[in-house]
Amino acid sequence: MARRRKDTEGRLERGPSAVIKMIIAILIAVYVLFPFYLVVINSAKTTSDITANPISLSGVSFQQLGQNLLDVTTNTHFEFWSAFGTSVVITLVSLFLLALFGGMAAWVICRNNKTKWATAIYFVFIASMIIPFQVVMLPLIATFRDVGKFVGISMLQSIPGIVFAYCGFGGAMTVFILVGFIKGVPYDLEEAASIDGCPPEQIFFRIIFPLLKPVLTTVTILNGMWIWNDYLLPSMMLGQNGKVKTLPVAVQAFVGSYVKEWNMILAAAMLAIIPMIIVFLVAQKQIMKGMIEGAVKG
Repeated sequence: MARRRKDTEGRLERGPSAVIKMIIAILIAVYVLFPFYLVVINSAKTTSDITANPISLSGVSFQQLGQNLLDVTTNTHFEFWSAFGTSVVITLVSLFLLALFGGMAAWVICRNNKTKWATAIYFVFIASMIIPFQVVMLPLIATFRDVGKFVGISMLQSIPGIVFAYCGFGGAMTVFILVGFIKGVPYDLEEAASIDGCPPEQIFFRIIFPLLKPVLTTVTILNGMWIWNDYLLPSMMLGQNGKVKTLPVAVQAFVGSYVKEWNMILAAAMLAIIPMIIVFLVAQKQIMKGMIEGAVKG
């Protein structure tokens, strides 16, 4: 009976519905990957080849790709290495703070879930995920400008200011995912450590924080891809003409300087997206593992 049932299911999976699903999946994949295809092949062409036929593979050469990348990285108007270093610093510092303070907040909310204030704070985190950034972006800039004047520190056009903003906007999703994971951690571990004389700080850093490694990996990669590729928040807080630029902002400014040099523009765009593609390909298993464990434990 079991073998017959499997044979029947196999015939159903190979039926018309399976073909339709496969066609839909292929169309979605083509739709998603086509812009990336255009960026990759046209970054290895000359401007004349791109304008002649941007979809064709004619004119693609590794020699031209190397020349385009060299021209972009050495171009003084693009300032690739400066923008790359700025993006790395902003991303790494923001991810470290999100993991640290997000883990602390999620742990406190979970272990005090019976109190009204913990529940209220948790719902505030969830509610902030629903509010679009476009609704708060103008009040945010005005608030950061006023706070900077009050404390005597420039919150706009500075790395600390945008890191603070990323911690605020990324904290909601971080806490939401970590709360679901921590709910599945046995409370007996913390009680045993408390009986042995461990203060709350040691309980968190020695017991809870190491257990968060799988889900923290997922949260860190998701936040990292968002922060690295984000354009709207850096363009508003850092400005397109400021000294501090992230890679997306630098690429946009570079497009304004070289509107006709499409080979250099697309090579710059490819340089901006390659790091996150590499990170995603290397860590995609960790992403799925952390999401599954967080869902099961939550």
